[in-house]
Formats: sequence, C-alpha cells, structure tokens
Amino acid sequence: MRVASLSHWQRLNSWLLAAFAALLIVVSLGYALVPLTVALLAMAGVALRPGVFKRFDGVDGEDGLWCLALLAFAGLWLWDVWRTGIWPVGEGNQGVFLPLWPVLTAALLIWLRGHHPLPRHWWIGVCLGAWTVGGIALYERLALGVARADNGMNAIPFGNLSLLLGGLSLLAALWWARASGLNGRWRKLGVALAVGAALSGILASLLSGTRGGWLSAPLLLWLCYRTGREVLGADLQRGWRGGMLVVSLLLASVVVLPQSGVIDRVVLAVDNVQQYWQQDQRGSSVGLRLEMWRSGWALFQERPLTGWGEGRLEAARDAMVESGELHPGVSAYDQLHSDIIDTTARRGLVGLASLILLYGVPIVLFSRRLAHGDAGVQILAAAGLMISLAFIDFGLTQSMLRDVRGLSGFLGLGLACWVLLRGEEVRCGTSRSSQSWDQPPPLSGGG
Repeated sequence: MRVASLSHWQRLNSWLLAAFAALLIVVSLGYALVPLTVALLAMAGVALRPGVFKRFDGVDGEDGLWCLALLAFAGLWLWDVWRTGIWPVGEGNQGVFLPLWPVLTAALLIWLRGHHPLPRHWWIGVCLGAWTVGGIALYERLALGVARADNGMNAIPFGNLSLLLGGLSLLAALWWARASGLNGRWRKLGVALAVGAALSGILASLLSGTRGGWLSAPLLLWLCYRTGREVLGADLQRGWRGGMLVVSLLLASVVVLPQSGVIDRVVLAVDNVQQYWQQDQRGSSVGLRLEMWRSGWALFQERPLTGWGEGRLEAARDAMVESGELHPGVSAYDQLHSDIIDTTARRGLVGLASLILLYGVPIVLFSRRLAHGDAGVQILAAAGLMISLAFIDFGLTQSMLRDVRGLSGFLGLGLACWVLLRGEEVRCGTSRSSQSWDQPPPLSGGG
C-alpha cells in the first residue's frame, strides 16, 4: 500500500478543519466526529510513516504555552474528578468525556502544526456553517413555528455559536477581498457570499432568542471593522465601511421586527430582573440565573482555594435549596450558568487560574499578530481573538465550557485559527522547508 505524501496529509487536514466549522452545530455529532477523525488520521500518519516526526521541528515555545494552558485546565478537571469520583454529566449525558477534550486538542495542535492546513478551505467551511444555521433557524421559526430556533439542541449554544460563525464570516469576507490568485469577479463573489453568510449566522442567533450572546455582537462588529481598516487599502476601505453600515442596519431592522421576537426577549429579561429584586419572584429564567450566581458566590466563600468539586457542588447547592435559601428550580441544572462562577465555586481559585490561562494564552498570542505585516496573518489573528473574547462573553451567563458543543467549539475553532496562522507565518518566512508544501496562493500585499 502506498503511503500518502505529506501534502496529502495537509489537504486532508484542511478539509477536515473546514468540515468542523461547517458541521459543528449543524450535525448532531459534528462536534465530536471531526476531531476524532483528525486524531485517527494523526495516529495513522505516525504509524505509517515514522519520519513524519521531522515535520514537528517548527513547534516552538508559543505552541508549548498553548498546550500547557490546555493540559493545566484538563489536568485540574481530571484531578477534580479523581477526588470526588464523579464525572461531569452534561445535557443528554454527553459530557462525561469533557475533561479529556483539552488533552485531545493539545495533541491535535502538535499534529496540525506539523502539517499546516490551508486557510482557503477553513474560510469556506466557516461560511458554509453560517449559511446553514441561518437556513435552519428560518425553517424552524417560519415553517415549524417554534419559539426559539435550536436545531434540536440547547438553544443557547446554538445561538452563541451561530453568532460567532457570523462574525467569523465577516472576517472571511476580508480574506477573500485580499486573496490574490483570483480574478476580480471571483473575488467579489467570495466577498458577497461571505457577507451573506455573516448575516445568516447572526440572524440564526437572533432567532434562537439567546440574549446573553447578543452583548458580544457590537464587540464582534467592531473587531471586524478595525481589522478591515488595517488590512484594506484606501481604495477598499470606503466600501468596507459602507458594507459594515449596511450589515448593522439590516440587523437593526431584524431586531425591531415583532416577528423576530428579539424585543420581546429583551423586555422579558428586564421584567425578570425587576421581579427578582422588587417582588422576590425568583422562578423566572433570569431569576434562576441570579439564584445560581448567588449560590456560587456563597459556596466559593466557604471553600475558596480548591472549591467543592464535581458532584459535591450540586449537592451543596441542593442543601441550600432544602434550607429555603434558594429557589427549588436551580436544582434542575448541572451547572451555575456562568463559566467563571461555576469554575470558581467548583474548583476554587486554582480552577479560576486555569480558566484564566485557557482564555488568556490565546488572547495574548493572537493579539501579538494584529499588527503583522501580512494581511492573512492579521485576519486569522483577529479571528482567533474574536473566538476568545466571544466565549468570555458567552460564559458570563452560560457555562459554555460544560456544554459539549461549547467546549468543542471553543477549543476547535481557536485551534484552527492558530495552526492556520502559524502556517501563514511559515509562508511569509519563505523557509526552504515550506517550499514543498501545498500552500494556497499568497494574499496580496497592496490594497
């Protein structure tokens, strides 16, 4: 049997990363099937061609720092499971392997750094995912008449990840605008399809009724605007500003339409807060969140260093319910609807430190490249930064990292941006080792 060449590994990685973005919240097991396929591909590559290890010479301290953050978060979570003997459950009992996902991500980081995927495939996958979730959301709201679009999963991760795919699609529009090797007609078509994908993804988020994620929408749009201002020449900046204005106006129009339900969801949230503080009505959607946050803070104060642990946190919270301190409705949840509060109460300050590393390392590494001289690197750096900042916002009102699609999305999307970015840096360096790689056409340097 003939072993696939290194360029074939690279092409396979490229299409698999594209499939991950396209299927993450479209197919029920998309969050797991694609990463596991990449892992099997990596094991096959190592087994069939021992010389494949020579491709890992470019792995450096920054990659090691990212792996350290992943392994620290996973290691502390696994220690928590060991000390309590209880694994996380997650919705539909899908969360039992959650502590192992960061370990898998660290391994895939090393493999993908040795066989850099191609950015063109990635941006296509992002836009396909955004287009698809928009179609699903419209079908569910208009044809099925559901109150909140969710594609058969929890509406919160569906809405949050749809919003993120929409923001990434706007950056994809920048990538297509700057891609060389394409004539003007194809470049314009790529930009138009990417902008349409952005609107589709953001529309899916609005139709999902996921209020917490909407807080990040202005930040995502600003980051896209700023990146366009940096990478586009003077002749294209005016069109980009106009395009961003059109996107903002279209979204505002959807928000004010009664059929979208957005205004109703916002008004309901305000009413819930008023009822909680003024009338002591704690059983509403927002009221239960406030109850869970209050319990998390109280439990953290009792065990601030290492927290209560898996399973024990829920037991301590339920004890507060039995004593009448909390509304009984909070017992229906296996998390505290906030990544920061849940992690701090569950694993104390040590757990909070690991969460800060998990968020902070990508933010620092991507921020360093925002002023890079190559447009492709800048756009991927903005995409990676967008993912980290969006998940910090998502995690304020939902434990996204205890949801299988949330954790897989955060780790997988961020990893994809990182390995693609590092591949573009190799291309920019014009190293001899990169000349035989199957690289995409370089991005143009001018406007």
